[in-house]
Amino acid sequence: MRLPDIKFQLPRWIPDFLEKSGTFFPTGEDRMRFAVALSRQNVKNRTGGPFGAAIFDDSGHLTAPGVNLVTTANCSVLHAEITAIILTQSILGRYDIGDGGRLNFSLYAATEPCVMCFGAVHWSGVRRLVCGARSEDAGAIGFDEGPKPQNWVSALEKHGVEVTRDVLREEAASVLRDYAASGGLIYNPGHPG
Repeated sequence: MRLPDIKFQLPRWIPDFLEKSGTFFPTGEDRMRFAVALSRQNVKNRTGGPFGAAIFDDSGHLTAPGVNLVTTANCSVLHAEITAIILTQSILGRYDIGDGGRLNFSLYAATEPCVMCFGAVHWSGVRRLVCGARSEDAGAIGFDEGPKPQNWVSALEKHGVEVTRDVLREEAASVLRDYAASGGLIYNPGHPG
């Protein structure tokens, strides 16, 4: 049996987008606005679901962007947070983004993590997770976020990941609503869109 190589690539619009937006974002709101803009561009370009994420170093320099590629790559694990984590780990050359707690990297996600991304955040080595829209906002348009623990914030914080919620929530949630209103595919595990 010959097994395929596993590869994924960010959409072709990303390099131009990065050139226009830059790669330094001094404030938390600037960083979230960037993650939300990624999600909006992913919808506009029809390159995946309405989710964007990015990882930044302590000073606000972008390490890696991430967008949802589930439908375009036919891979259920390629959520925005996961693509940003994979790219960061590849760029840094290590599986532990924080290098054993010595370095602080933050993951900005336009929407709170689903159950899978919750686990990925814990294992990634990021020290901070900042979220825009809530899981309830994704659920309101039909996405199933999975059986994430009810106390997921304290669970991450117990393991050294600081969590901040509701940063530009309305702006982030509007991308979700626009996606649904435009007929975007609402895909869920075991349930066709």
